[in-house]
Amino acid sequence: MADSIRIESLELRSYIGVPAEERAATQRLTVSLVLEPVRDFRALDDRIENTVDYFDVGNFVKALSLSGPRQLIETLAEEIAGQLLARYPLRAVEVELRKYILPDTAFVAVQLRREREAG
Repeated sequence: MADSIRIESLELRSYIGVPAEERAATQRLTVSLVLEPVRDFRALDDRIENTVDYFDVGNFVKALSLSGPRQLIETLAEEIAGQLLARYPLRAVEVELRKYILPDTAFVAVQLRREREAG
């Protein structure tokens, strides 16, 4: 198992949904992330600059979720993964994004895993 940082059930707000009326106001979403840093934990030397600052990641994802309207949670999940890989020193990221809209269910979720491309 690779060393990882987990952020569980981060609360987000987003203008998201297929019908325009659903995107008219922000909706509550939650995201759980598994971040696999480039450096193993053994090599961190107890220095924040040698790892991924999860506080910064949380704030970045919150801002990204509000950055524009989207129809699909799949789109937002893909954007989160791509932006995290571009911005932070990560080997891989897993995203689970939950939306609380479907009647008679706890939530609807999408999950994905993306890895940094070699090169």
